Amino acid sequence: MIRRIALASALALVTAPVFAATYTLDPGHTQVVFSWNHFGYSNPSGQFGKVSGTLDFDAAAPTKAKVEVNIDVGSINTNVPALDDHLKKADFFDVEKYPQATFKSTKVEAGADAHHLKVTGDLSLHGVTKPVVLDVTINKVGPHPMSKKPSAGFDAHATIKRSEWGIGGYVPNISDDINLRITVESSVKAEAAK
Repeated sequence: MIRRIALASALALVTAPVFAATYTLDPGHTQVVFSWNHFGYSNPSGQFGKVSGTLDFDAAAPTKAKVEVNIDVGSINTNVPALDDHLKKADFFDVEKYPQATFKSTKVEAGADAHHLKVTGDLSLHGVTKPVVLDVTINKVGPHPMSKKPSAGFDAHATIKRSEWGIGGYVPNISDDINLRITVESSVKAEAAK
């Protein structure tokens, strides 16, 4: 009986899918959403519509993960066109001068359990680079039911002070604290998945 269990365990390990790979973010299922407080009355939100990047991830060794993300700041969308135009100007993001934001991980640590990580990385925004810690939830890792490609999905959140990146217009009436909520779906490219 013990031999059968040992053999079954060994076979399971040999035939289990390996998901150590470089994943590419799916822009259609990746969102970077930010929210703020407006004069104490409301908590609006917006998002960046153009996000790209890669993730090196091994489900068996998640703390060895590396992530690089590029954000087209000009793709900002709050569903209020006049506000989008204002946010792109020098009062806030100054998109003409700083069209891109990037995040590059520098350290990944285990979280509260096997489904959580703390990812530290450098956020470059508005000409300033500072560290940010993301609280990450591993949603799912496995073959995608539609594409059949190895895929991985994550949620992350953090709170940053925008003034630390030189975007301090109208603080404190418009909150310095910005809540970030990120959801990511990523897959291994077809040629890499073979």
